Amino acid sequence: MMKAVSILWIGALAAIIAGCLNTEQSASATGERYPWKKNIVTTVFWIGERPSANNPVPNRKSSWDKDWSRSYGGFDDPNPAHRSNYIPVKFTPRQNPFYCALPYNDKAATGHRPEAPRVVPWFKEAYQGPGVSTCKDRWVAIRKGNRTVYAQWEDAGPFRTDYWQYVFGNQRPKSNLNKGAGLDVSPAVRDYLGLNETDVTDWRFVEFSEVPRGPWSTLGENNTFVISDRKTGRELAKASNRAEDRAITP
Repeated sequence: MMKAVSILWIGALAAIIAGCLNTEQSASATGERYPWKKNIVTTVFWIGERPSANNPVPNRKSSWDKDWSRSYGGFDDPNPAHRSNYIPVKFTPRQNPFYCALPYNDKAATGHRPEAPRVVPWFKEAYQGPGVSTCKDRWVAIRKGNRTVYAQWEDAGPFRTDYWQYVFGNQRPKSNLNKGAGLDVSPAVRDYLGLNETDVTDWRFVEFSEVPRGPWSTLGENNTFVISDRKTGRELAKASNRAEDRAITP
């Protein structure tokens, strides 16, 4: 009996070890698919930002939303004195305040850019027709030192909208007016990481399943967490109603 128990214990231990190895291999595979892009010059931008010498395009609209300011709910005031808990004090944003921009837009005037199906790693699984971007709302991990924040990709830039060789490949950001910036981040991202207006960070794409809950998971009609929580709430409500109906039925 003791021998049989020992054999079972050894088998269980082997299964646990195998499971751990599989988890490590999966994590490694994910890391290889979306590697960290390190030491990227990072600048701060915001919804409603007016054009300037270093930002010639106003941010009232994005590459994927002609009414970005309206969709968001207003001006995402970057002044720390006018912000609290990562959002403006004057209103509660209708979209995730943790957003970023990368210099690629998969959309063309009609349909998608010809290279998009080939260079966007998740294009096939995310495709919802010719009128919908496969990049908008994608989750990105951004780190500075020992802090990591998670943001959704909501615009194309800085400066370029066609640089897939950097966004999805191994090239570095090109020189531009903002010291070669390759990532724009929102005031919420700035505040969470404690960034200067121009700073250096690392970033990589992440699957939604890799994103932990945090201040980036609470707000926004476009926020995957909010969408998922609402769906779960509706399903629980339906299940509760069915249980009540069964209890009432004689």
